[in-house]
Amino acid sequence: MENYNHLPFIFARKKQEYVLESSEINRAKLANRRSVRHFSSENISKKIIENLLMTAASAPSGANKQPWTFCAISNSDIKQKIRIAAEEEEYKSYHGRMNQEWLDDLKPIGTNWQKPFLTDAPWIIVIFRKNYEEDENGKKQNYYVNESVGIAAGMLINAIHNCGLVTLTHTPSPMNFLSKILNRPGNEKPYLLLPVGYPAENATVPDISRKLESEVIKWFE
Repeated sequence: MENYNHLPFIFARKKQEYVLESSEINRAKLANRRSVRHFSSENISKKIIENLLMTAASAPSGANKQPWTFCAISNSDIKQKIRIAAEEEEYKSYHGRMNQEWLDDLKPIGTNWQKPFLTDAPWIIVIFRKNYEEDENGKKQNYYVNESVGIAAGMLINAIHNCGLVTLTHTPSPMNFLSKILNRPGNEKPYLLLPVGYPAENATVPDISRKLESEVIKWFE
């Protein structure tokens, strides 16, 4: 029998009444989460961002490879470079890359090629995925990279909302300019960009609704 290096799992078991109450509180809190596009420039401490990112870094991953890098940017010059490059790509998307159905679906949200949140928000987080690791011994494969990084991104969004801040998922396409601006190695590819901060005092969000339980859950009892 193989000898695995395992440790005892420390688990503080709670009664189902407590679990139910906690699940209801979390559901209600996350039901109020919205993607915000209007940010206050008020500073957010580096320690807060570190805590958020290390929460995301606790996500499960294929073979525990942890195939992610989080780039946290508060430097105004770098944010400006990112905004210029992102808006250039977004302009092309809104003026030829996206088909009419896509543009029509975006109308209720009210978005366009201009992305002021990239310079307004005090922090921008860019998540990079690692398809492989590389060192002096060569390349080492990572597994289920997109799934693993997606889980980490979801945990980050949850953490941002739960600590009292707001964010927005931004995926300018293509995103290769992020690798160049942030000088990332060849084994890393940009996955997602999230501005983080407080909402602006005059912030608004689209008047949209989420699907009902019956539309997203299928029970098999």
